[in-house]
Amino acid sequence: MPAIRFVKLPPAALTALIEGDLDAASQAAGTPLSQYLVDENWLWQIRRDDIAKNPEAADWIARAALADPDGVVVGHGGFHGPPDADGVVEVAYSVDPLHRRRGYAKAMLRALLERADGDPRVTAVRASIRPDNVGSRATIKGFGFKKIGEQWDPEDGLEDVYLRPAKPAAR
Repeated sequence: MPAIRFVKLPPAALTALIEGDLDAASQAAGTPLSQYLVDENWLWQIRRDDIAKNPEAADWIARAALADPDGVVVGHGGFHGPPDADGVVEVAYSVDPLHRRRGYAKAMLRALLERADGDPRVTAVRASIRPDNVGSRATIKGFGFKKIGEQWDPEDGLEDVYLRPAKPAAR
């Protein structure tokens, strides 16, 4: 499995990505970012708003995923926010189409699960995946997720909902 590391995207980087200014976004993030992150500007608007409403969210959301050791941006990942009242966090990740089918999604998921398992407030990790998203369903396989139901997402439509208990032994 390839090695990845996450770089937090501060509000200034998110704003620059939203505005399509890759150079300013890279400078604010402290690392060269990619056009793929600019193309995801709809997401950064949501994440910037999330951080404005809850500054703690900045520690959980909006991270660029870089391949180690070369530092090439291969996607982004994080959570939808900090743990909710029940201690659940929802995982989110996306791999740049130029870097798909190389193990980066599993590497991102593994790193995100380690982050969640390392926080004593987290009781479980949730994943919501469209039934036709074969790649994401394959990515979570082997990580302890169990389907617990379905939901309707206004943007993605029908999604299967999976849950994985936090692993206290990892803490």
